Amino acid sequence: MHFLKWMYPGIKVKRWLLLFSMGVIIASMGLAIVFNYKYVGNFEETIFRMVYLTTGRYYYTVTTIVGIFIIAGGMVLMTLATKQIIASVISVLIPDGSERLIELIFQKRKLNRGPAVTVIGGGTGLSVLLRGIKSVTSNITAIVTVADDGGSSGRLREDLGMIPPGDLRNCLVALADTEPLMEKLFQHRFGGTGGLAGHNFGNLFIAAMTEVLGDVEQALKESSKVLAVRGRVLPASTQTVRLWAKMTDGSIVEGESQIPLVNKRIERVYLQPEETMPVESSLEAIRDADAIILGPGSLYTSILPNLLVRGVADTLRKSQAVKIYICNVMTQPGETDGYSASEHVQAILDHVGPGVIDYVVINSQNVAEELQQKYAGQGAYPVKNDAEKVEAMGIKVTQADVINETNLVRHDPLKLSRTIVSMIYKLKTNSERMRLLDYYLIAESIKDLKKTDR
Repeated sequence: MHFLKWMYPGIKVKRWLLLFSMGVIIASMGLAIVFNYKYVGNFEETIFRMVYLTTGRYYYTVTTIVGIFIIAGGMVLMTLATKQIIASVISVLIPDGSERLIELIFQKRKLNRGPAVTVIGGGTGLSVLLRGIKSVTSNITAIVTVADDGGSSGRLREDLGMIPPGDLRNCLVALADTEPLMEKLFQHRFGGTGGLAGHNFGNLFIAAMTEVLGDVEQALKESSKVLAVRGRVLPASTQTVRLWAKMTDGSIVEGESQIPLVNKRIERVYLQPEETMPVESSLEAIRDADAIILGPGSLYTSILPNLLVRGVADTLRKSQAVKIYICNVMTQPGETDGYSASEHVQAILDHVGPGVIDYVVINSQNVAEELQQKYAGQGAYPVKNDAEKVEAMGIKVTQADVINETNLVRHDPLKLSRTIVSMIYKLKTNSERMRLLDYYLIAESIKDLKKTDR
């Protein structure tokens, strides 16, 4: 019997179970005394003799008081034993202690009941959003592009015939709720000059799991357990696909990593094979979502490749969820040179048609002059905010300060997640609003407490 395992030596529970039992017995005796129960007559007689000899009267009153004290003593023992049993179990299951336990309870009880959010994209931009949104809900699904053909991912793709794991790995790490060392391990890139040089450990791990389990979806699911991931990470397709681009001058460029290098204006991108089959779980995540978010990320090489997978755009169009596109802050050299916000939106509509975007989030904060000069040296400039042109397309605009300026201009995870959750809240019914706002405020409170602790 499994219960008997609690009696094994070294469990450090038996002593507290015994103490709890003693507390129950003592409390029971106290109750019996208070209610003058016949089976404790001898014990009551002893109390009577002691009371009578010392007071000579008030027998029943004093007996009741003694009984209450005995009950209280039993309750104290039971409480102490319960506390020690819980502490003993927590010390084994959760070595980090009570703070970690509070995080887990919050995640399971509150975040698991948060809004269902499906995020579509790839690259570092998607990871930034996921880091912020996971503090609000655990019902997150990241649908990730599989068109990457550069670096470690490209090599594994060619050598093993698998989908590129790089963007999938970044999303797993972004959603992870694990130790910093484990995150560093998954992001570690091997040096040297041998066969492992340039490879990322996380990529190799996902590749190994895929070969062991024979299925990349299952490999990502098991990898999520290792990293204690909040939510799911899914590929848009399990087929090995390649991204092609037709330029405005009529030339054709093959390969996601090669498209930005030719420094020509892109007319259209497409996948080979054109009939790339989707992952059914990804389509289900789009159907079941409360909100669907496109980006942030590279327009032509991270966002559009997902939408070009068969059935994704149509499922997105039919979804009743709030559909939000997060426009990039800076243009990308060789990809969106000179693009305004409306041109980003227009490129998406030209490729997959209308009905896939309800709202566009555009950064309203000016980029610092020194950072603009730095980026200008790389051929990147702030995306022009032409909200009026976007709204002329029948798409609503939300303008907000969503950037974090350090030595780079990037979306800020906290600012972005606040903006997104606020939008979801405003667009829901009253009952749903209260529920979503509750999760949002709790998440913000925990963040504030963490900042105070630091």
